[in-house]
Amino acid sequence: MKLFYSPASCAMSPHIVLAETGLPYSLDRVDLAAKTTAAGRPLKEINPQDAVPVLLLDSGETITEGAAIVQYIADQRPEAGLLPPAGTLERARVQQWLNYIATELHKAHVPLFKADYPPVTKEIALANVKRGYDFVASALADRPFLTGAGFTVADAYLFTILNWHKFIGVDLAAWPVLVAYQSRIAARPAVQQAMAEEGLAAAA
Repeated sequence: MKLFYSPASCAMSPHIVLAETGLPYSLDRVDLAAKTTAAGRPLKEINPQDAVPVLLLDSGETITEGAAIVQYIADQRPEAGLLPPAGTLERARVQQWLNYIATELHKAHVPLFKADYPPVTKEIALANVKRGYDFVASALADRPFLTGAGFTVADAYLFTILNWHKFIGVDLAAWPVLVAYQSRIAARPAVQQAMAEEGLAAAA
């Protein structure tokens, strides 16, 4: 499998999951400003939405949308324990978190990366981000990971999005639970591998 990614983007989530499973994979770095791959191929040829992540399968088919990609990867190596079996309540809980992170937390950050968005829009977005941090911090107050004692694909996604705090000028120290959570996940060998492969320093 090949993952099309851009460093520190939401593509880090499937990158972490690939590393966690131990499955063989390759990487193709995308320049999001130019919308091209390292070889100069237009991103739109790979994904009509002009976005990462994109997972290219050996069959030549592609999967887009991070929440879908991480579930597909995890299902290829169920023994890694990153995603409970389909049809179980435990699986639904992980999917619940994936959907929350994608539709509420991830999307709340987007306006803060847009230089041409008006200040009032960014103020609303920042308030939504902080509200999301409050929510996930409360959920993690009595457990090491989102759904309990075990790391899942949802944690890979949350870790990725929380790392964006440094790009939007938010000090994560206001949420000590989240600082501890990020440190705990950053210490995982697969996470360190993914970050190193993207040329990134450890999360802080």
